[in-house]
Amino acid sequence: MDRDLSGIADLLSPALIAVATDLEDGTPWPFTGMRFDAVVVTNYLFRPLLPTVVAAVAPGGVLVYETFAEGNERFGRPSNPDFLLRPGELLNAVAARLRVLAYEDLTVDQPKPAAVQRIVATADA
Repeated sequence: MDRDLSGIADLLSPALIAVATDLEDGTPWPFTGMRFDAVVVTNYLFRPLLPTVVAAVAPGGVLVYETFAEGNERFGRPSNPDFLLRPGELLNAVAARLRVLAYEDLTVDQPKPAAVQRIVATADA
């Protein structure tokens, strides 16, 4: 999902679900009641939807989530706290629902310096 799918137009195929939507404009979650074997989120944080994203992982499915964390403001954008995970926030978001397989809260150098949190978690089958 993204507001603009033009950046992935060359990847679109019947095997890829791609939905153009603005998740922050009040439009309802487009996958209400649906669960997925894999949910991947990169460089995105909208706290009101975090529980919905976690709940979208099907039994036996996996969540892979990586986005910016507090401390990223020293590297540039995003620097707004609304878009930066607080320490342990990603862990807390999945704690009651998913089993954490891997978690990192670190600074990376590539592709550019950034403070990030990453998690891989699975839902029991």
